[in-house]
Amino acid sequence: MTKKIVLSCTQCGHRNYTVNTSKESASIRIERKKYCTHCNAHTLHKQTL
Repeated sequence: MTKKIVLSCTQCGHRNYTVNTSKESASIRIERKKYCTHCNAHTLHKQTL
């Protein structure tokens, strides 16, 4: 069973990406470096609550 998680940019706060993860790893907060279209740069994206 998977759970959908939303990632938001740490610079502008815009929610850009969704990621599917397993329920077992849902307790760990995900941080990924992704491209933000609003900042026009690669920034750190963190899991929202």
